[in-house]
Amino acid sequence: MLHRRTALGLGLGLATGLFPLGVRAQSFPERNPRYIVPFPPGGLTDIMARLVGQRLGEAWGRPVVVDNRAGGNALIGADLAAKAEPDGHTLLAITLTHAVNATLFPNAPYDFRRAFHVVSVLGSLPLAVVVNAERSPARDLQALVALARERSLNGGTSGTGSPPHLGLELFRRVSRAGDNIVHVPYRGGAPSVTDLAGGNLDLMVSNLPECLAQIRGGRLRALAVTSAERHPLVPDVPTVREAGVPELEITNWTAVLTNAAVPAAIKARLERDVLAAIHHPETTRRAQEGGFQVLGWDSARSADFVRAETDRWASLVTEAGIKPDA
Repeated sequence: MLHRRTALGLGLGLATGLFPLGVRAQSFPERNPRYIVPFPPGGLTDIMARLVGQRLGEAWGRPVVVDNRAGGNALIGADLAAKAEPDGHTLLAITLTHAVNATLFPNAPYDFRRAFHVVSVLGSLPLAVVVNAERSPARDLQALVALARERSLNGGTSGTGSPPHLGLELFRRVSRAGDNIVHVPYRGGAPSVTDLAGGNLDLMVSNLPECLAQIRGGRLRALAVTSAERHPLVPDVPTVREAGVPELEITNWTAVLTNAAVPAAIKARLERDVLAAIHHPETTRRAQEGGFQVLGWDSARSADFVRAETDRWASLVTEAGIKPDA
């Protein structure tokens, strides 16, 4: 009789341990989810997060609150997400910057490789090699490479460790210009693009959407895009491969993460709903209008990609001696 009661108790214990998890996954979310964007409002990552967050809110019947927590080279928002309750109600928007931060900030308050679960890589976008249309003598990428070997050029970026900074470092390498390329970091893409258009910089490897208006307005000349294929928003601009500098290929990207300790059933629910959101025709259309190539990969493929990007750029950060701003 004792053994029977023990077995019954074990069976009930297992059932009560599993049943709430299934119920929670089905009833998720139980409160308004928070989507942390560690960048200012209006930027590329923020735009994608709001597109996906709006669609998720419609599907869940609860508004998704986009919480902009800029600062600390995107570490502040990521740390907040890493320390959030691991119940799936906190999402984190990341970009290539976070993969770089894993090496750039070895003493960060969280372990990027272990703290998070990658739900999906949502989309990517190229960078563009741009110069001042009136002042720069470079009419194509090869001419800019030659110019960089002849004299000092000021290259603006949106900050140390940002995708434009990585692009500038790649350009320094492939042009073999060495100290002739002077890095001028800014606090964001907009002020650096404005200074290039105003003649205060010589070149940028800029996120395409951030310099698109100045290209179309004729103040900046796009010499190449850094993607493998031409971009539909600037179809006349060659790729870096077409321009003879394939080593300059680099894409920025954005992904959505959650805490690594979130239960598996809720991770699966998040993956399913996020993929439905990003692949919704209206979301896809609006993201493409913003310059994104929509990806919407599943969690396994996305995690492999983020891991590979983290490893790839660790080498450049180390070899180029890139250090955080003081």
